[in-house]
Amino acid sequence: MAFNFGAPSGTSGTAAATAAPAGGFGGFGTTSTTAGSAFSFSAPANTGTTGLFGGTQNKGFGFGTGFGTTTGSGTGLGTGLGTGLGFGGFNTQQQQQQTTLGGLFSQPTQAPTQSNQLINTASALSAPTLLGDERDAILAKWNQLQAFWGTGKGYFNNNIPPVEFTQENPFCRFKAVGYSCMPNNKDEDGLVVLVFNKKETDVRSQQQQLVESLHKVLGGNQTLTVNVEGIKTLPDDQTEVVIYVVERSPNGTSRRVPATTLYAHFEQTNIKTQLQQLGVTLSMTRTELSPAQIKQLLQNPPAGVDPIIWEQAKVDNPDSEKLIPVPMVGFKELLRRLKVQDQMTKQHQTRLDIISEDISELQKNQTTTMAKIAQYKRKLMDLSHRTLQVLIKQEIQRKSGYAIQADEEQLRVQLDTIQCELNAPTQFKGRLNELMSQIRMQNHFGAVKSEERYYIDADLLREIKQHLKQQQEGLSHLISIIKDDLEDIKLVEHGLNETIHIRGGVFS
Repeated sequence: MAFNFGAPSGTSGTAAATAAPAGGFGGFGTTSTTAGSAFSFSAPANTGTTGLFGGTQNKGFGFGTGFGTTTGSGTGLGTGLGTGLGFGGFNTQQQQQQTTLGGLFSQPTQAPTQSNQLINTASALSAPTLLGDERDAILAKWNQLQAFWGTGKGYFNNNIPPVEFTQENPFCRFKAVGYSCMPNNKDEDGLVVLVFNKKETDVRSQQQQLVESLHKVLGGNQTLTVNVEGIKTLPDDQTEVVIYVVERSPNGTSRRVPATTLYAHFEQTNIKTQLQQLGVTLSMTRTELSPAQIKQLLQNPPAGVDPIIWEQAKVDNPDSEKLIPVPMVGFKELLRRLKVQDQMTKQHQTRLDIISEDISELQKNQTTTMAKIAQYKRKLMDLSHRTLQVLIKQEIQRKSGYAIQADEEQLRVQLDTIQCELNAPTQFKGRLNELMSQIRMQNHFGAVKSEERYYIDADLLREIKQHLKQQQEGLSHLISIIKDDLEDIKLVEHGLNETIHIRGGVFS
């Protein structure tokens, strides 16, 4: 996924590159590089060293204002690539590539300006002299608050312009360091990312029209073919389209146009205007960085980031081979990364759902296949028996009318001997019958034992004991009540007997 902290901008003959590959990492600032000769799709003159993309082109590396801003010669990709071959590159010698990555891997020499800026910032935060009384202390606290927040202007002197506080200033508190994937594509792969301000469904439905439009942007050259490598959804209803251009030569060979060359063409003013009309909001190369570039990037902390925090971020890097630390400045950047993370989570969940459905379908197919295999095995066995019966009948018919030969008689004797051994009580058949009986008995007793086995959870056992105890206490209480009632009944019965006896004596 793409983590980019700036947008490329350019003027005529100048390509301002702030591009980082999608799935890679973004930068912090603007690197302005000067391209050489203009882009031309007409057949070049016989200069011997200028092709369709002849001259010096810039390489779109930029990492935002966090790494400083520099203007200078960009990437010299002057290629003597023959004549009349579009991008060129067949049977000719390429000029030496010289890369100067201003803004990212070079520190701008603006010591006096930076020194004055630092002095003005220190004066605005500690000792403003704007009012000349105790209110300057309140103004200093207000400037400190603005510096911590990363916005506003710090007034400190009537004769000096105020200091502009941005989120890149070293006093801004809303900063963190995250990690982004480093790209692993080479420049020869020719991958260029175009970010469209359209939904993925719209881009996919109009993919063919998009390819034709990009081909027209490239001048409609018949030796060039635009191919779509992939389409991915981005937050805020944006779509990332990865393309590459293939150039065919008259002798039938073909090659991909380098990513830096294609990106330099897209950064020209008139071409960028045409891309914006197609809905392109950002273009960037997807190329890997060399080990030297990565080393220099890690050695120089971004502007406004504490070197101690940067060093700790390098130590805490979970995978230094694939991830690189990038600063997150402000809530907008945090929100953007959160949206990207949420988008990637949804894509991963969608992919997991698809994989789960595929696994379920494969399991169903496996079950069906196993059932068919078993069916075919039974069918094969039946056919084998039928074939054997046919062979027996055929052999009987063939031998009909002939006397039994010696080898047949010997075979019959051997078969009778084997049959007798099998039928002997102490031989194989008896032992097999005994083993079968034992197996049946073990299966029977095993089934009975398995039915009698049970397991009661300890908590459930305590509850049963408590319940039985309560039942026993209830029965004991009921028995005591019954005994008392019996005593009362006996007493009543005895009283009745005495009353009857007395009445009988009176009447007598």
